Amino acid sequence: MRVVYSVEEVEIPKGVNVSIEKTGPFDYVVKVKGPLGELVKEFRNTPVVINVHDGKIVLEVFDARKKEYAILGTYKGILKNMFLGVTKGWRYKLKIIYTHFPVLAKVQGSQLVIENFLGRKSKITLDIPKGVKVEVKGKEDIVVEGIDRELVGTFAASIQAATELHGDERPSPHGREGTLGVVDGIYVVGVEHIKA
Repeated sequence: MRVVYSVEEVEIPKGVNVSIEKTGPFDYVVKVKGPLGELVKEFRNTPVVINVHDGKIVLEVFDARKKEYAILGTYKGILKNMFLGVTKGWRYKLKIIYTHFPVLAKVQGSQLVIENFLGRKSKITLDIPKGVKVEVKGKEDIVVEGIDRELVGTFAASIQAATELHGDERPSPHGREGTLGVVDGIYVVGVEHIKA
């Protein structure tokens, strides 16, 4: 199935500046600048034509197959997230859950250090990406903030993945089978904007 022509438009919010540079026959660099900062996104080898017109970003595909047509919706979502990032920001909330051994999390320089996970002596260290702010609140809450949703969300997911247990590492408590098993870990519990 081919779509002869399809177009999507994304409204540029007030106070946001957008510049689009065509760097190759199918490559674009989109810069979005707002009150909270600037985001730059590269769209490489894309079948979508990206332009700015009348305060909107216009995304067009010509003679597109199903996959190329689907990219329109993806790009629209990426651009909306960029606009929300530079105007409102992104905040991911994580919760530290433990039953026996208290898990200690702290920010040391440009790293998040997780200690005493399941009573282990080894530490889990994660490098905090540039543009991401991490704060440990109390003994059970971690907050990850930034303007790039992809970067912030990926780092929050990597914190959760670092404390996930798989296979034989996930024993059943007290030897009982068929139960939840060990629930210790750090879990993403919410996503919200920094500015309302």
